[in-house]
Order: sequence, then structure tokens, then C-alpha cells
Amino acid sequence: MRDLSRKSEDDFGGDSPATSSKVGTLVVAYDAPEARPDSRSLAVEMPVNVVYGTVPYAVMMLTPADLEDFAYGFSLTEGVIESSDEIRGVTVEPGEGGLRLLVDLAPGRLREHLARKRAISGRTGCGVCGIEDLAALPIAKTRSGKGPQVTLAAIQTALTALHDCQTLNRETRAVHAAGWAGLDGTLVAVREDVGRHNALDKCIGALLRRGVRPDEGFLVITSRCSFEMAEKAATLGASVLVAISAPTSLAIERARCHDMTLCAIARSDTLTVFSGRERLLLAGEGG
Repeated sequence: MRDLSRKSEDDFGGDSPATSSKVGTLVVAYDAPEARPDSRSLAVEMPVNVVYGTVPYAVMMLTPADLEDFAYGFSLTEGVIESSDEIRGVTVEPGEGGLRLLVDLAPGRLREHLARKRAISGRTGCGVCGIEDLAALPIAKTRSGKGPQVTLAAIQTALTALHDCQTLNRETRAVHAAGWAGLDGTLVAVREDVGRHNALDKCIGALLRRGVRPDEGFLVITSRCSFEMAEKAATLGASVLVAISAPTSLAIERARCHDMTLCAIARSDTLTVFSGRERLLLAGEGG
């Protein structure tokens, strides 16, 4: 499987918040009984206006890295597109107080999108802003069949590797990560963001742009698993989702609805299976 992870930290450099995912700031550190000057790295959070054609769609609070990946993943999980070839190009440009993410949709897809546009504003992660009716809560189309079986050892390998791959969080202690692992547990894509939903959209976008099949691996996330995290995973077609923190009741309900294996409260030496136990292989079990 192709490696979609970064090979350098270049994306985290630079002086401007518009082009960097971290900035430095001076602080006062208290180490009893004395105070001393110090410096800290901060994760950048800034508004990014997602625009389809010439029509603004959403203002998202994002870490300004991997924005093209985000455009693809967000467009898929929002139901704006169904495949990567429906995006003809993505442009990032400065905007008032933030950035503008211009997504060029294929003409037919743009017409369909404008007919169903919903507005979302000021969101770091909340998934239902702009929804006016409970019946309009998003539910993903079923994209995969039975899906692959995954060994417990592979999940443990991915969780250990994910901790080591969180470059920005190691410096700032302020961001989430989402990763995609092959069936042997090797991480091939990791994306970070101040928003857990955004990190997952970035990871999904990276996979979508490179044509990675959802039966080639599984998703791992560093956050709790709310219903929308399960929905985003289902939209990709992933059949296994592993979360470090606990799931919500609706996340479990949606995972079962999508016949998805949901593992949570996951560590390198323990995890809890909330749905889809049949896909998880323990040591000595056959495939």
C-alpha cells in the first residue's frame, strides 16, 4: 500500500498563521516557587471559508494544513460530491481574517449542490449546525459490503504508531489526529487538526484523492466517537473505526446501522468492541 503520510515537517514551518499550522508565543511559566519567561508552540486555528463555485457554503475553524485534502474529504462527507472526479480543482487564497477554500465542482455536480445548499457557520467540529429539522440529520449511504477482518495485533500496531506520528500535537498538545492503517496495522496516512471532525475529513480526503479502497484498511482517531465521526467513516466506506476515547450512544447506533465495527477506549494493550465483533480477529483465529 502506498504511504500517504508526511516524510518531513515542512508543513509545520513558516512564520505566518496563513501558511503554518503552528506559531510561537512568549509565556510566563510558574515552577514553584519562582516564575520564569518561556515560549510555547500554539496550534493555529483560523476561519476557512469553503466556497463552491462562487457561493460560500461553510466557515470552518481549521488548522491551515492539508487544506486540499480537507476540501475533498469535507465535500464527500457533506454529501456535496460522491467521487473525487467531481472536483476539478481546489484553490486556497487569503480572505478577510482567514482563508478562502475555492472548490471547483464539475458543472452537473455544482447545479445539484446549489439546489440543496445548507449553510454552516463558525464550526470547529459540531456536525449539525445549519440543520433545521431532526429528520435532516445526515446518514451515510452504505458504500461497502461485508468488509475486511482486522486482527487485534494490527489495531495495536496502528495505535502505537499513531501516537508517534502526531507531530503537531507533540509540540502544541492541542490537536486531534485521524489515521488510516493497512490491514497489517501500518499507518499510511495521518492528518491533524484542532477539530476532530476536520482531522478525519483531511484523512478521508487524502485517501479519496489517491484512490485508496476502503477495504484496504481501517480508520483510527484520537478523539471520542460521536455520531458524525461514525457517519463520516461510513461515507468513506470504512467498515472498521477505532477511537481512543469512548463513543456516544448515537455513534454506536449508527455503527450498527451501517454494519460497522466500532472499537473504542482503545490503547495499545486494550480496547472495547461496541459493534461488529465478527470482523475482529484475535490471536489464533482464522481469517
